[in-house]
Amino acid sequence: MSSTPSNGLAQALQRGGAIDLGKADAAGLEAAASAQGLGFFVADCDRARSRSAVLRAIAKAVDFPVFFGNDMDSLYDCLTDTVQEQRQGVLLYLRRLHSGDPALEGDAREIQTVCENVAEAVADTGKVFAFVIEHAGRHPDPEPGRSQSWSAQAGGDEE
Repeated sequence: MSSTPSNGLAQALQRGGAIDLGKADAAGLEAAASAQGLGFFVADCDRARSRSAVLRAIAKAVDFPVFFGNDMDSLYDCLTDTVQEQRQGVLLYLRRLHSGDPALEGDAREIQTVCENVAEAVADTGKVFAFVIEHAGRHPDPEPGRSQSWSAQAGGDEE
């Protein structure tokens, strides 16, 4: 029975659009994308607390050009261009998007809509755009008396 999830994931990747993370673990996504000839990109959204931070995470993962405008129209344009640059298409994995944060709820829905629109647009060209959004709920509340500076967080990466 272990081949059923793989077959389900393979079929979902051929269709494009939103992919349920429950169909495979995160580690299996890259192998499935590779088997389909899709480019695989992971945007780590765990630390993002704003729209611009989520868009920066996506831009960093996909290596968008310097002219990326950091808005939804630019996201659509750059994702569409990225799909066209790949042999078969793209699987984009948005890891730990905190869509339960009040500051990100609406933005998470907009990002999903943009991804759905990209999937529809590129389907006409024979390419595939599939995406996984791992919804992570809310960020933990800040600790009292502790600054929430990006540079003070564990990991040392600048955002």
